[in-house]
Parts: sequence; C-alpha cells; structure tokens
Amino acid sequence: MKYCFSLAVSFFIYLYSAQAQQHQAYIQKIEGTKLTFEMKPIPGGSFQMGSTNGNADEKPVHLVRLDPFWMSTVEVTWDIFEPFLYKDYEVENNATPISPAIDAVTRPTKPYLDMTFGMGKQNHPAIAMTQYNAIQFCKWLYVRTGVFYRLPTEAEWEYACRAGSKGSYSFGNDAKALGEYAWYASNSDKKTHEVGQKKPNPWGLFDMHGNVAEWTYDQYAPYTQAAKEIKNPVATADKLYPLVIRGGSYDDEAQSLRAAARRASDPAWKQIDPQIPKSNWWFPEAPFVGIRLVRPLVAPSKEAIEAYYNKPPITDY
Repeated sequence: MKYCFSLAVSFFIYLYSAQAQQHQAYIQKIEGTKLTFEMKPIPGGSFQMGSTNGNADEKPVHLVRLDPFWMSTVEVTWDIFEPFLYKDYEVENNATPISPAIDAVTRPTKPYLDMTFGMGKQNHPAIAMTQYNAIQFCKWLYVRTGVFYRLPTEAEWEYACRAGSKGSYSFGNDAKALGEYAWYASNSDKKTHEVGQKKPNPWGLFDMHGNVAEWTYDQYAPYTQAAKEIKNPVATADKLYPLVIRGGSYDDEAQSLRAAARRASDPAWKQIDPQIPKSNWWFPEAPFVGIRLVRPLVAPSKEAIEAYYNKPPITDY
C-alpha cells in the first residue's frame, strides 16, 4: 500500500514538473511573416477581486481562484492586427501562399475612417474595434498558428494586472508614481504611444495601466457576494451592451487606471457610424479601446474552441 502511494506521489510530482516546464514565456511566430509577439506565464492562484475604497461597481470584494494561463506581454499592435484587417495586405506581406483555411476567416469591414486617428501605427496598439472584432482576430490567429488565443475574462485581467499586489496599482497606492508605468491623461498628450515603453508590472506585463483600455470577455454586471471562493468566473454575454473593458487609457485620469477599476462599453461609441444597423466591427468614437491576448495552459476541446469563435454577432441598434 505504501509502495502504491509512493508511486502515486511520484507521478503527480512528475506531472507538476512537466506542467511547470511547459508554462514558460515564449515567442509566438506567425509563419510566412516576420511577425511575432511574446506571451508571459501567469501562475494559477487566488486573489481578492474588487476594491473597498473604489467605485460602487467594484464591491463586494470577493475571493477568486484562477487556473494558470499566458497573457500577451503588450497590447496587440497594428503590426499584428493589420494583416487580419486587410486580406490584400496579408497576401502581399506573406512569404508563402495563404492557406484556404485562413482565407475563409471572416474579416472586418474596411473602416471608413483612419482608425489610427493620426496617433501612430507601427508598434502602437490597435484600437477602436468591437469585442466581436477582437474575438474574430483571435480566430484568425488560431487558424494562422494552431494555438487557441482568446480575450481575458474580467477576473483574469485584474489578477494579471495586480500580479500578486494588493494596492490600487500593481506598484502600490501612490498615484504620483503612475507616470513611470503608464500613459494617461497627465502625460500622454492625448494619444496612444508605442507599447512597452514604460515599466512593466511584477509579472512582466507592460501597459496594464493606461495607453489603451482592453477588452475582456465579460458582460458588465454587478458583483455578487460569494460565501466561498469562486473558480474561474466568467459572465458570458447574452446582450450587446454593456461589456467590460479594463485598464484605463491615454485619455483617463489616474483613478480610472486602478487595477480594480471597471468600465462598461457604450452604444454611443458608434454614434457617428452612418450604417444601419450599426457596424459589428468598429467603435469609431472609442479610439481608447484595444486588445490583450490570453492563452489557457490547458487548451479547451475543439468543439469549445469553435463555439467560442463562432458565436454569431448580436445585431446593434
């Protein structure tokens, strides 16, 4: 009996060690191009989500446990996003023929505005896309790389932003230090900046505070009081508005860049869109919203992946 127990313990130690070796930072290449992006390992664990001294929608504070995942070191840039946006651009910049599977991915309608809004393109965060657009970009990445990428849940985003810290920001509570870590209203000159120029948080993630706010997968809804720890929570959306964005942007004050701060998407972000119904793809009045990628350590089934990517868009009004 002791021998069997010893074997079982050895087996689980082996599995844990193998998983730990697998969960390392890596560079994702997009074959046929010179494009790459970095993913950082985020350890699984528990944290207190929310804040007692912030806005009302950050309460109650509740205990959350998350499985390990990877998160992109920086926000998705136009360099990576533009080949998804423009098929002809992708073809021109690909050293090998585009496979039919890639060609079959639904792409955004071409914007009728300069979606950089004159703020810069190379190494600048891609902006002003809808959540549906962001998810279809993840699908394009999946077809191009074979790796399941998705948006973070709201809990994953806050956990990764905090990086083990408990203060208002990943570096503490003193907003006077924010300029070392973030582009925001006080130092941004009202525009985005190249990613990765400020200090990273303790887990090596840049621009979690400021530059652009970032999509999560969750419906914006009040937190509920939980009697015990919640495992991997997600508020799956059943309506188009409001959805959650996190992190604050170049246009926000320090209060909106706190780790616990939440913001809801707004139909007014499409107010100048001339189409009827409104576009599924763009928020022309939200040049402050971008994307950060997540990859779970354990990939879901093929059926679950397809369900995530192929959820039909909800018609706007």
